[in-house]
Amino acid sequence: MTTDPELVSAYGSPLYVYDAARVRAAARDLREAVPQPSRIYYSLKANPHPALVAELRRGGVHAEVTSRGELAAALEAGHPAGELLYSGPGKVAAELDEAVRAGVRAFSVESFGDLERVGAAAAAHDAVADCVLRINAAGAPGTAGLRMTGGPSQFGFDLDWLAKEADRLRVAGTRVVGLHFFPLTNSADEDGLIAELAQSVRTAAHLRDRLGIELELLDLGGGFACPYATAGERPVYRRLREALAEVLDENLPGWREGRPVVAFESGRYLVGDSGRLLSTVTDVKPSRGSTYAVLDAGINHLGGLSGLGRLLPLRAQPTGPARTPAAGEPAEPVTLAGPLCTPADILARAVELPGVRSGDLLAVPNVGAYGLTASLLGFLGHRAPAEVLVDGDRVVSATRLALQRRALEPGDGAADATDPSTARR
Repeated sequence: MTTDPELVSAYGSPLYVYDAARVRAAARDLREAVPQPSRIYYSLKANPHPALVAELRRGGVHAEVTSRGELAAALEAGHPAGELLYSGPGKVAAELDEAVRAGVRAFSVESFGDLERVGAAAAAHDAVADCVLRINAAGAPGTAGLRMTGGPSQFGFDLDWLAKEADRLRVAGTRVVGLHFFPLTNSADEDGLIAELAQSVRTAAHLRDRLGIELELLDLGGGFACPYATAGERPVYRRLREALAEVLDENLPGWREGRPVVAFESGRYLVGDSGRLLSTVTDVKPSRGSTYAVLDAGINHLGGLSGLGRLLPLRAQPTGPARTPAAGEPAEPVTLAGPLCTPADILARAVELPGVRSGDLLAVPNVGAYGLTASLLGFLGHRAPAEVLVDGDRVVSATRLALQRRALEPGDGAADATDPSTARR
């Protein structure tokens, strides 16, 4: 039971299907692309499905989490809490307390206030948190689908700010053990990615000397690309390993012996091409010179990033052989619309689907990352698609996310508020 129609018959439409073999292949490719020895973190924000996270764990990939939900998913997938990296710009006291109680001891911190909140949570449990400082470095040699730092940003310490107030890094309950860079994502070309990572290495060496910190862990982030919701293959980075190893040898000569441990992060590269969304055409209708194919999947199932203009152009293809349009069937490009009662529920325009008709099963490729959990799941109350992980001809996991409303007593949410006691006065 591995063909798309068989899976839809068993688990319904729409349906996310993930391929474990592609996850393993992506992890191998990324490991071969980066200098060795190094550590690879999987960013759960791309897709926190525990079965995918467990597949990566079995391949030696660590986990980077940014919330209590992602922490729970990583633990469910078998990651030891002591091997996780907890990051993100908006950590609050309640989630930090939960993370430390669970055994998390490594945190990426984005500001002095963030460092103080991590220290307070660790000290409350008589623990010490190992912290890496996320850096908002100047300059932008690489090109990217989305730049994370390099200008004004909620992410990381500005270099001049950090240098002027370095004495504030001595915070009870913490130990600064390294630096964290993640200036861009979905880099457009290998030369730009090499330039960006090389600049991060040089900046790290400069900061180590200027701040007088121990550099035990250098997280260089990612930027590794993958197609999204269109046909295409992950890039193969053939020159990155040698080029970056040369820069590391020059600036941090102890890295080959783990001084520092060099780490990389990826979300989309590791799981993006593993997933496809299967959706059924419920109606095909003309409207004032245009043709609409209405699907049972919309921006509530795929499209959480569409508001940023980051979904279109999506491409969907029939899962069976292409058909010649019959008389009266549309042969012109169609607009793919979802089932929601809003004109915003458009997945793609001008899609070539000759002969498309009601009942057809369409597949959207390369949506293993930023798919279901990046979408408007609660909007208009449609149930979430099932998610199936297959490995060859075997279904490994079949689950469905469910949103539930529960009653609260006064004070149930109070612990989630940011603790003002650590705010800078």
